[in-house]
Amino acid sequence: MTTTDTREPAPPAPPDPTRVREFVDTEIRPRVEEYDEDERVPDDLLRRVTELGLWAPFLPEEHGGTGTDMVTLARLHEEVGRGCSSLRSLLTVHGMVSWSVWRWGDQDQRDRLLPGLAAGRPLAAFCLTGPEGGSDTSVAATSAEPDGGGWVLTGHKKWITGGQLAGLFLVFARTGKAMTAFLVPADAPGVTVRPLSGILGTRASMLADIRFDQVRLGPDAVLGPPGWAAATVMTSALDLGRLSVASGSVGIIGAALEACAEVTATRPSGDGVLADRQLVRRMLSDMITNRRAARLLCAEAGRLRDTDDPGVVTASWVAKYFAATAAARAASDAVQIHGALGCGPRSPVARLYRDAKVMEIIEGSTELQQTAIADHAHREVTP
Repeated sequence: MTTTDTREPAPPAPPDPTRVREFVDTEIRPRVEEYDEDERVPDDLLRRVTELGLWAPFLPEEHGGTGTDMVTLARLHEEVGRGCSSLRSLLTVHGMVSWSVWRWGDQDQRDRLLPGLAAGRPLAAFCLTGPEGGSDTSVAATSAEPDGGGWVLTGHKKWITGGQLAGLFLVFARTGKAMTAFLVPADAPGVTVRPLSGILGTRASMLADIRFDQVRLGPDAVLGPPGWAAATVMTSALDLGRLSVASGSVGIIGAALEACAEVTATRPSGDGVLADRQLVRRMLSDMITNRRAARLLCAEAGRLRDTDDPGVVTASWVAKYFAATAAARAASDAVQIHGALGCGPRSPVARLYRDAKVMEIIEGSTELQQTAIADHAHREVTP
């Protein structure tokens, strides 16, 4: 006699930072210099990311995610960033698009896109930066004109992380004097993707230059309120991106610390080893302190995002500013400690040095963050 189990299957478990740390140590770090040299993340690693549920774990279960909270997401991205900033960058932009569809999409867009995005099928890229504007999003080389019931998109985006891989682009374009967000399939007629190589850091993040030549889109391509993307879709997505970059920067500090602890414990210096030198100890102590402080700032930003606290925007700015600049100092000190060993073409700390510099530029440059944080201070004290 047989019986049928009518119980509902258990929902998938949220990704565990401890398990992801093991994945990074066993499957990423032994090969990461190859990724950097080849300027691409291999397909087998992308499949493992899907198996671990890392693409958009914050999505609710009904849309294919696991409902992972933002504090945990920060720790996950820290661990991935400790192993490979390029892979973490792919998680960042894919997550920004997935979040945007979940937060601002209509029911049809959510039902149609989110289950695939949760599994990384397709991968998505965030297309905001143009060739001229940099951090100034008011300078747009891309525009969209109404065409019957749809739109015609024309323009140029550059430095697009994951652009070589993505099957879906979230494109920000001028519509009159305002900005609107569009969901654009990578295989739409008129879309041209050109790989960018020889980048300073995050070389395996598969950046691309993307052109849109009279790309025709239906009305269902618009994401969020037309003409209000700057205040809605863009702002919330960039806030998530800053949390991810900040967390990945914590990972860079951790990787620099581990590399330096190992080499200073064994490398001869005078009658002892490098670890005996006071100035070297100062560098290590700064790495430990800054990693802890940056991790706490990321946790605060994640907690505020989880509770929809309006203070999350400033918290994300502060976390990203502190973590990125601390990562740049830690990576610079790591190269200094390693000396000539840190300058080789396959030196892990040389890669960290290059990647850390990128963290000070993406998702808002250090100078832009300083301005925004100072503006917040003035708002707090001015009646």
